[in-house]
Amino acid sequence: MGQTLSEPVTAKESSYCQNAAFRVGSSCMQGWRINMEDSHTHILSLPDDPGAAFFAVYDGHGGATVAQYAGKHLHKFVLKRPEYNDNIEQALQQGFLDIDYYMLNNESWGDQMAGSTAVVVLVKDNKLYCANAGDSRAIACVNGQLEILSLDHKPNNEAESKRIIDGGGWVEFNRVNGNLALSRALGDFVFKRANKRPEDQIVTAYPDVETRKIMEDWEFIVLACDGIWDVMSNAEVLEFCRTRIGMGMYPEEICEELMNHCLAPDCQMGGLGGDNMTVVLVCLLHDRPYSDLIARCRNSNQVASENDLSGKVAKGETAAATEAETEAESDTETETQSKPCQKQSNTNTNQNPNPGPTDDEKKLEKESQDALLAAAEMQLNYIY
Repeated sequence: MGQTLSEPVTAKESSYCQNAAFRVGSSCMQGWRINMEDSHTHILSLPDDPGAAFFAVYDGHGGATVAQYAGKHLHKFVLKRPEYNDNIEQALQQGFLDIDYYMLNNESWGDQMAGSTAVVVLVKDNKLYCANAGDSRAIACVNGQLEILSLDHKPNNEAESKRIIDGGGWVEFNRVNGNLALSRALGDFVFKRANKRPEDQIVTAYPDVETRKIMEDWEFIVLACDGIWDVMSNAEVLEFCRTRIGMGMYPEEICEELMNHCLAPDCQMGGLGGDNMTVVLVCLLHDRPYSDLIARCRNSNQVASENDLSGKVAKGETAAATEAETEAESDTETETQSKPCQKQSNTNTNQNPNPGPTDDEKKLEKESQDALLAAAEMQLNYIY
C-alpha cells in the first residue's frame, strides 16, 4: 500500500461544468497517503474538435509527474494523430503510445519509477470511446442498468501474465516483478526495453478501447481510480450514484460523498479505503435540464422500491397461505383418524353457521396490514 499518514487528509478539490449535453462533477482526495498522485480531466469541448468531449482519470504511483503530465496533455496527443478523423479507436491507442514515448525521450523520466494508469472517455457524434491502460475503471448507467466500459489490467490475468513473461519479466505475489500491482501504465520506464515493441513491453501503455453508441436511455458515466473500485463493486457504485441523482444531488456532491463512503476509518484495513481517490461523474442530459435526469432516476428508483416491497408482501402472503393450507391438511388427517373429533367439529359448526375469523386468518390479516403500513412509511420517507 505504501506509506500512510497518522490521520487522513479529507480536504477535497471539487469542480463542475455543464453544457447542453453534459453536467459533470469531479472530486479528488488525498486520504491516508503521504502525497496526492492522481490527476483528472474533463473537457466539454476540445479546442481542436469542439464537437468532442474528453474525460479522464489518471492514478499515479511512484510520484505524481506522469499522472499530472497526462492530465494536461494526453488529449492533445490523441487529436494530433492522423487517424483521428476516421478511426478514433486507433487514434486513442497511438496517442497513448505517443505520449509515453515523448515522456521517455523528452522529459528525462527514463530512470524514474513513476507511472500512471489512464482511463479515458471520448464522446463524439453520440459515440463513446473508452480507452484504458491499468486498473482505473469506467462504467455507465443505461436505463438503470450497468454497462461496463473497461476491464482492469492486472498481472495475474492470463493474457497480461503471458506478455509480462514473454517480455522478460515475471509475476510474483500478483505483482509485476514482485513490485507493480498493475500490468499496463503510462511511464514505469524501468519495465520498458528498447528492443521490444510498445505493445509487447513488460508494462505497456497500449490501451484496450471499447466503443458504444449513446442512446436516449444513457444516464451517466463514472470514471474513478482503484481507490474506489477496491472498496465498492461496479453495481454498488452505480446504485450509489443513481440513488443520489434521484435525490437531487449534484454530480460533484455525489463524488465527494462516494469518496467519504470509501475512506477507511483507519489505515489498518489492508489498503482498502486508504488510497488516493478521484471520481468523475458525467451526467448525460440529451439537451434537457438536469432536473429531467433527477426525475427519471427518482421515479424509477421509487418504482423499483415499490416493486421490491410488493414482492416481499406477496411472498409473505404466499408463505402464510401455504402454511394455512398445510395446517388444514394436517387437521383433515387428524379428523380422519379420529371420528369422534370430526363429529364434534361438525356439531359446533352447525351451531354457529357464521363463525368469526380463525386465529390463522387473524394472523395473516395482521401481517398483511403491517406489510402495507411499512411500504407506505418507506415511500413517505423516500419522498421526504
